[in-house]
Amino acid sequence: MDLDRLFYPKSIAVIGASAKLGGGKLPYYHILKIIGYKGDLYPVNPKYDEIDGVKFYSSMDDLPEGIDLTIVTTPVRESLDIMRAAARKKVKFIHFFTAGFSEAGNRELEKELLEVARQNGIRIVGPNCIGIYCPEAGVSFGFSVQEDIPMDVAFFGQSGGVTSNFVRSAIANRLGLNKVVSYGNQIDIRAEDYLEYFAKDEKIRVIAGYIEDLKEPRAFLDVLKVTAKVKPVLLLKGGMTDVGAKAAASHTGAMASNFLIWDSAMRQHGAIIVETFEQLINLAMLATGEKTPRGPRAGFLAAGGGAAVTFTDLASLGGLELPELQKKTQELIGQKISDVNTSTSNPVDLGMFGFDFKIMSHTIEAMDQDDGIDVIIPFFSVDFISTFQKDQIETGPKIIIESAKKMKKPVIPVLSRYSQDNLDMEQSRISMYNAFRRAGLPVFSNVQDCIYSISKYLEWKNGNGKGS
Repeated sequence: MDLDRLFYPKSIAVIGASAKLGGGKLPYYHILKIIGYKGDLYPVNPKYDEIDGVKFYSSMDDLPEGIDLTIVTTPVRESLDIMRAAARKKVKFIHFFTAGFSEAGNRELEKELLEVARQNGIRIVGPNCIGIYCPEAGVSFGFSVQEDIPMDVAFFGQSGGVTSNFVRSAIANRLGLNKVVSYGNQIDIRAEDYLEYFAKDEKIRVIAGYIEDLKEPRAFLDVLKVTAKVKPVLLLKGGMTDVGAKAAASHTGAMASNFLIWDSAMRQHGAIIVETFEQLINLAMLATGEKTPRGPRAGFLAAGGGAAVTFTDLASLGGLELPELQKKTQELIGQKISDVNTSTSNPVDLGMFGFDFKIMSHTIEAMDQDDGIDVIIPFFSVDFISTFQKDQIETGPKIIIESAKKMKKPVIPVLSRYSQDNLDMEQSRISMYNAFRRAGLPVFSNVQDCIYSISKYLEWKNGNGKGS
């Protein structure tokens, strides 16, 4: 399905446009103006003739023909009349932000909308959703739009709240979003249509999705099977439990299937299934790193034996391997540290030398030369660094980054997050986190999330894709 004019509309009409911000609904007209949408923008509301020098239209019949995208924010009782007007004006795509359809038991209205749409070649987004986010086109449902970052992640979400949260989290974590859609009740354009469209976009490396139900499971699985062979598809299921399924039904009218069956089918067709929203973000971050893991053999380095032991246990439980480093690698690491309270095996315990960024850098470069290691995970104690090494909060990460750039293997830093009630430490952590993310490195706040993400990514790579 060609959705170019949906994600890259040359003209947009906003039905029910507000004269000012607020009013209990998303101010699409103001958002599009503020973020700099470059196409033709038509606000429609019979209450206003002109606002700030901009003409308001009293109805859709006053608009020119062939508008690419119409966004509807008016009450549900007006939806069918608006749909008929859209047919008269030969609108290409219509997005109903408006709620009150099948999720409220009003299924007959959805059928009537769909009948008009199919008779007139109009495609429907939603209803009951927040719509489209495409930074390249200057289209958004929020005021934050990413710039100056590789845009290689796509997201499709049945929930407007989850979709909005994904965009916010992606921006905060420097995940470059290429295209996003909140699709709600999906009475026309369905999850598999968006997935297929994203799969064909060469700029998109990773596709993430939040699903409550599928209208045609077989059609989705067919698209998923093809897509997952070339790109990771990360899925979070809403309504995994009976109670959650009931909530989904009242949310988007979803008829959720048995989760065990759903989970098994998705995995068999190549999807990476996650259980939490945070796992979805973490996996997208890992999968879009400049270098991704090629295998399960991890090299871990830290200051202190406790962190090393903990990592060993979690790595073993998570399916990763910690092979002993080659003799020449251990000798190279040992050149910079003493043999007291340290270990050069794997995991590497650098003792107090682990607080020296140059020695950490030297160690990861040594690991890069070891043929038995696939991925390198340095652990940084933000509590210690922000207390005793504040002068290195900016310079330290740069040393690690310079090493990581010239290495063959991925470097995945873990930044501890223990003193969460200390603003100075949290500021230090954010500063280091942003530095690593700007350099394209995945970053985690604990080893278990890091291990989980690597394990899940390798599950996909070994079962479906070729990796990078």
